[in-house]
Amino acid sequence: MPILRKSGAPSAADRDGARSGGGASARAAETGTRPAADAFRVARVAAPLRQSVIASLRGAIAAGRYKAGDRLTERDVCEMTGVSRTLVREAFRQLESEGLITVVPHRGPVVSRVTPEQAEGIYQVRNVLESLAAELFAVHADDDDRRALRQALKNIKAALDSTDPIARLNAKNEFYECLLHGAGNESLAQTLNLLNSRIMVLRSTSLQARGRGKESVRELTTLVEALEARDARAARAAAKVHVDNAAAIALAILRSQEVLASGAINGNGQ
Repeated sequence: MPILRKSGAPSAADRDGARSGGGASARAAETGTRPAADAFRVARVAAPLRQSVIASLRGAIAAGRYKAGDRLTERDVCEMTGVSRTLVREAFRQLESEGLITVVPHRGPVVSRVTPEQAEGIYQVRNVLESLAAELFAVHADDDDRRALRQALKNIKAALDSTDPIARLNAKNEFYECLLHGAGNESLAQTLNLLNSRIMVLRSTSLQARGRGKESVRELTTLVEALEARDARAARAAAKVHVDNAAAIALAILRSQEVLASGAINGNGQ
């Protein structure tokens, strides 16, 4: 799960040399705070520029700069990222393959909507995979893995007070990167990474609920305690509770939004 970085910010790999970084937030949703205008500007650094543009646009969608149904224009995204139209078009194609963008005839790329049915399916898969990751971490993780996970949890707690959705998203992504690294199952990590884009959007949705950020921290603290104790069964159960609670909140919000959208359409048709 790639960490979304502002220009010049260090990666997780820069920090420890062993892990690649991998987490829009309740505070932003509750206060209406939006990322700074240059938050998604792409730094021309050693990392492949194409991947940086993709990550930046993916982050802009997850953080709520572009919402479901919003039209994406090349000019706007070029101004946001500071790169060429060619790179922006490549990013559009990649995010279309991830399901984050839909190309609508005569309108162009728009941010895809995640239906309650799609979200439910994603959470079902996430539940199984993250529960397995927790169980494997309890069995296979070493002291360095546990130390990194504890620090990642501290970062999530610190980000809870931040009004920057990118910081909050990065902190959550880093936690799961540490969890997957310690689990030691490459296939599991790759499978979850395939869902990462939509998981980030759904995570942002669940965090719209007031108080969800603090509840999430409490759930993850319980998970880390089980992992520290090397209790695989308790860790698996804690991971499941965390995903179940996030799913219940996100699905309720999506269904409410669907009802409101349906009512607006019917109202306009009268």
